[in-house]
Amino acid sequence: MAAAVSRAEHDESGRTHEHGDQQAQIADHGVIGDLRTCALVSTEATIDWFCAGRFDAPSVFGGLLDPAAGSWRTWVVDGHTRTTQFYLPDSAILVTRFLTEDGVAEVHDLFPLERAHDPDHRQRIVRRVVAVRGTVRVRTELRARPDYGRVVPDVEVLDPRRLVLRAGDLCLGLSASHDVEVGDGVLSAEWVLRAGEEARFCLHVLDAGADLPDDEDVAGALDRTARFWRGWLAQSTYRGRWREMVDRSAITLKLLTHEPSGAIVAAPTTSLPEEIGGERNWDYRYVWIRDAAFSLYALLRLGFTDEAESFMRWLSERLGDDQGNDDVGPLRNLYDIDGAVPAEEHELDHLRGYAGSRPVRVGNAAAEQLQLDIYGELIDSVYLFNKYSAGISLDAWADLTRVVEWLIENWERPDAGMWEIRDDPRPHTVSRLMCWVAIERMMRTARQRGLPGDLARWGEARDAIHRRIVEECWDDEVGAFMAAEGADTVDAGVLLMPLVKFLAPNDPRWLSTLQVLEERLVSDSLVFRYDLGHTTDGLDGPEGTFSLCSFWYVEALTRADRLDDARLALEKMFTYANHLGLYAEQVGLTGDQLGNFPQAFTHLSLISAAMNLDRRLV
Repeated sequence: MAAAVSRAEHDESGRTHEHGDQQAQIADHGVIGDLRTCALVSTEATIDWFCAGRFDAPSVFGGLLDPAAGSWRTWVVDGHTRTTQFYLPDSAILVTRFLTEDGVAEVHDLFPLERAHDPDHRQRIVRRVVAVRGTVRVRTELRARPDYGRVVPDVEVLDPRRLVLRAGDLCLGLSASHDVEVGDGVLSAEWVLRAGEEARFCLHVLDAGADLPDDEDVAGALDRTARFWRGWLAQSTYRGRWREMVDRSAITLKLLTHEPSGAIVAAPTTSLPEEIGGERNWDYRYVWIRDAAFSLYALLRLGFTDEAESFMRWLSERLGDDQGNDDVGPLRNLYDIDGAVPAEEHELDHLRGYAGSRPVRVGNAAAEQLQLDIYGELIDSVYLFNKYSAGISLDAWADLTRVVEWLIENWERPDAGMWEIRDDPRPHTVSRLMCWVAIERMMRTARQRGLPGDLARWGEARDAIHRRIVEECWDDEVGAFMAAEGADTVDAGVLLMPLVKFLAPNDPRWLSTLQVLEERLVSDSLVFRYDLGHTTDGLDGPEGTFSLCSFWYVEALTRADRLDDARLALEKMFTYANHLGLYAEQVGLTGDQLGNFPQAFTHLSLISAAMNLDRRLV
């Protein structure tokens, strides 16, 4: 079979090729999920990332990181094929279309969802292949390789259309509408479909000792899942100019929510590189306090209070379980979905990595870092939750009071900062800024609710932090707030200053800072986190522009009343989304998506930027 054509030879709407083994680009994927885990599906209808059971479980399909680590391919065998991909409207049901001269086939991929908080939920991936026009010959090959590709499962054939795969504690079942062959650890089938005919496959994640269910009611599952997503999205209060992009971002944030616990993960993948061939490859399948707090803000703004309340319950448990220590503070920066400390960071040496980018990492050592900014993001979100939702409990308030008292004693410590540098700790400006936010929002909440607190002591600390930032982080010669006290470089994180109301958006110091950021960190509408050419972060190699910062830039322009510039920057950022409106963590200067995908940080900042600009435009 001929290899797929190069990326340069296809456009945004689709691809002309014959099916081959070339690795799909990061951006050439859609995401499906069941609020417990996700799978990534390429534009060639290959599922090349799936962790069974939960987001941070070992992968079953890991082809995104190494073709030998498993995948589930489905394709049209005969003829020169063009593929396109889209979501069924207002849903997370993904459709990949194969167009040939002889016929058109569609692959419908979904995790069935019946209703919110379903006690009878069963995890399974449904693949429905439909002939839309003409006659097509279709083939599917399922290579399950559990434990990040280290295991070939045992296969038990119950009958030609019902098979069970076992690998240690993992048990999967495949039910199909067509006969399946088994050979060399591959489950395969090939058949001909005529217009109106379909084939159905369902990969079940089975509990220990459970029987393989009968053939799935695929049409019913698809219909019920579509109704679930449309009903959920109907709660959104956003009706603005960029509704399609905002709605897709909201669905993406929902997909990254672990419904049983209320946790929100940063991304469903690990080790997708920030530089192709580089070492900036991290495991993002965990709950960062920072990312989840910003996600809470975005969901609240859109009217999704159920998700906000669920996350607040998860967060309240973290505030009360006292897993912190003197090194990291009363809260850790990140947890697994159960609220435990993630596994120790280690490398999977047997995987070659996406496009040869090694190492492939599992776990994340940032859990052991001191990152003071998380308290500002957290308490700002609690403040908004208290303002727009049911409000926090007295026990949660007592826990937050304890956190703020710790912060008052520790805000001057150098830390790893918002960007989790793996270098010596520094007195980061953004860390100071968010400590100010934490105390200021606690004072606001106390006054609004009449809650107890030492407001005089808190006010003294708040004002001391403000003075420290203005006196030690401002550089008269440069005319900007710098990345850290005494630093000669800038940091895009200071874009938050007008957003969190530390400075008025028309303050001369802020306008001067914005100009310096534009000169040093902005490339067209794309924004780098910091200038790696003039500073170090403990790692080798460059990285792409950070899409979160690019959307913060849009919001900063909006607040500075540069509305034409803000709208142009936002529209340009939309052009960097993939064909489905999804974003990874970063964008390279050539427009390639880089880093883990899809990324909660990017989508929540898109929502905020679009909503704030919409409100200002007439």
